[in-house]
Amino acid sequence: MASFKRFGPGVVSVLTILSLGAQAAQAQRIKTETPEDLLPPAVSAKVPAPSPARMPTPQPTVTPTGVPAAAPAPVTTSGAPVMQEVTVVEPVMPWTLSDAQALLTTIGYIGKEGLIPADYQPAALKAAIANGEGDQLDALASKVFGWLIEDLRDGRTPMTARVQWFAVDPDQDVMPTQQIMAQALSEHDVAGVVARLAPTNPDYAALKAELNITPASAKDRRALIQANMDRWRWLARDLGTVYLMTNVPEFQLRLVVRDKILRTYKTVVGKPGRTATPQLAETVSAVVFNPTWTVPQSIVKGEGLGAKVMGNPRWAAANHYKGFRSADGTITVVQQPGPSNALGLMKIDMPNPHAIYLHDTPSKQYFNSDVRAFSHGCIRTERAVELGMTMAILGAQMPAADAAELSRAGEYKKVPMTRTFPVYITYFTFARSIDGTLQAFNDIYGRDAPVLASFKSPRQLKTTQRASDEAVIQLDNPL
Repeated sequence: MASFKRFGPGVVSVLTILSLGAQAAQAQRIKTETPEDLLPPAVSAKVPAPSPARMPTPQPTVTPTGVPAAAPAPVTTSGAPVMQEVTVVEPVMPWTLSDAQALLTTIGYIGKEGLIPADYQPAALKAAIANGEGDQLDALASKVFGWLIEDLRDGRTPMTARVQWFAVDPDQDVMPTQQIMAQALSEHDVAGVVARLAPTNPDYAALKAELNITPASAKDRRALIQANMDRWRWLARDLGTVYLMTNVPEFQLRLVVRDKILRTYKTVVGKPGRTATPQLAETVSAVVFNPTWTVPQSIVKGEGLGAKVMGNPRWAAANHYKGFRSADGTITVVQQPGPSNALGLMKIDMPNPHAIYLHDTPSKQYFNSDVRAFSHGCIRTERAVELGMTMAILGAQMPAADAAELSRAGEYKKVPMTRTFPVYITYFTFARSIDGTLQAFNDIYGRDAPVLASFKSPRQLKTTQRASDEAVIQLDNPL
């Protein structure tokens, strides 16, 4: 069984190789002072995920090799349909007056979590409490507590306002409403259970603290914080022990271990419009060194590249293209590995129906821009070879020297992961930056308006829809 205690020295080894210049053209020096105790425990051990007391705990993802993964793998959008017009029905449970009063008190303070107390009918609940225990109190308290659980666990914003949000949140499977409610009532601890539903990420806690020190008069700022706190609830409550996360409007990618940022990389993301980068929660399945690129037909046929490659073999060879003609006459063009390849020298596979992935680029000049929205949807990554080597070491137990050699060889090599990693492509317009400070980021895709508007409107009843029902656009062009 692989162990991250073993991986610790491996990481240091690859850092040393890179700092000595073996990858000087592709990577900047990586710090070597990463404390080994930041790395995850042995892969052979189960990874406990924080969860509400005695609620079902997410189990470690089991890879094809049978080895538990670093964290529960995010649910992808490639399985069952995400759009189902089914209204969620709250369970009805018996309530004591003391539990109902605790719920009423909790609702009164729920604004501290960026939610709206009036959504949960406090006046009606107070009247039901005054009428005493019975069916009326049971029905109302169960209903509003179910709403409160849903909003804290899954987010208040309706799916129709979550533009291009395809990151499926697994929390309602891990922590079903009925089970949460039953626990709160059996323990007579409504407030305690509610407090444990919030996202565990420290960035959420930072937003909450900021909301609670922001004066009521600063309405626009409070609304923006509130909207971005809700975006955290659209993701898994616990993101895992090791993961990659990019915040699209920040143009940065993080490698995070135990809630600490170990590495950061500038990114280039999709241009606004049809090629805007969607929000995803996927899994790293492999690292490809020296990738090939199968050119989209929009370029092969639409821009005449296929005819040029087939008609001028010398030009094609000089530009590292190979062309193939099928029996029906269709031309396929594949760009061969090399520094001029559109994917650069590294690609991280993260299978998803949108054909989005992280990759290197020969166009390094774009990393010098402050606003880096130039791609066709995929995420170009600064120092990508360094990132790929780190993933190969951590995810495939590859010795650092072997990873460095693969990156230099100039030949296509796909390295499957034996330990998978979640990848979160997020969209926060008010968040902690990579230096740890809270700041606003430009809403480059105009995705704030529907979220802000939803908070000014009455709460909508939840359905079983789990992600946006917008059309999936395959953004497989790295140019």
